[in-house]
Amino acid sequence: MSTTTIESGSGPAAGAVFDAGETIAHGAVHLDVTDLPRALGFWRDLLGLAPLGGGEAEGVARLGAGGRELIVLHAGAARPPQRGHSGLYHVALHLPDAREFARVIARLGAARYPQAPTDHIFSQATYLDDPDGIGLELTLETPERVAEMEVRGAEFRIVDTEGRLRRPVEPLDTAAVFSHLEQDADLGWPLPADTKVGHVHLHVADLEEANAFYRDQLGFEEHTFLLLGMADLHTGGRFPHRMALNVWQGQGAPQPPAGTAGLRHFTIVARDESRLAAIQSRLEAAGVTVEADGDALFARDPAGNRFALAAA
Repeated sequence: MSTTTIESGSGPAAGAVFDAGETIAHGAVHLDVTDLPRALGFWRDLLGLAPLGGGEAEGVARLGAGGRELIVLHAGAARPPQRGHSGLYHVALHLPDAREFARVIARLGAARYPQAPTDHIFSQATYLDDPDGIGLELTLETPERVAEMEVRGAEFRIVDTEGRLRRPVEPLDTAAVFSHLEQDADLGWPLPADTKVGHVHLHVADLEEANAFYRDQLGFEEHTFLLLGMADLHTGGRFPHRMALNVWQGQGAPQPPAGTAGLRHFTIVARDESRLAAIQSRLEAAGVTVEADGDALFARDPAGNRFALAAA
């Protein structure tokens, strides 16, 4: 699969990687944390994101891979995430190949850090929380394993390329995963340069309203809308899961109180300036406030989740 990596120094589009055919990608995700040194022990030291320099004296840590900004930590939160609110369900860092996916799962296992390896058939993943309870998914995209995928009401039907009917959530065959890792492999390597923010999954207050917003105003393409309270959108490439939404924190879930750890904002990067201008125009036509701050534009979705807009 061909990709185009967009690098723009430390600007908001710096972490975006576009797959072939995609018009939108994710840039850096900014998180509020209660204890910056403790958070760095997870995101930098355990996970393997590289420090990009600048800001720590002001309580900001920029982390990434291959010189690209992926996660930005902001000190000062007073409490961990709370249930019953809109906000971040998880941010997903996508690994470029099976060996690097195996390496990071093995590193977490060696550290005895709690994780939940899961097979979605169109992807393999492991789920974990940072020390504040902020959700993270580590993902290997595997759409080549899928022959058919169909939604029927609350049922998500997947047939793999061997003709087997599969569930969308199955235990991950970790033995098969680790077969890609050479014996006595060095688990201490940082995350590889091609690591990217592959998708963002949000808690929202109203699923239909949020789904329509990301589809009609921001330009994502609808993939699935499940009766179990989740919607999934993509951006025109081969992978179906770039923006996910759910109402699992309750219909009408408000934003968390000020000072809560979790999502500060995430970044949506348009392929070019003309596409960014079109997104801004659609937002303003819909009555959404778009504000300039530094190199980026900022707005909020109907649930109050804040995002930045930038062009590659």
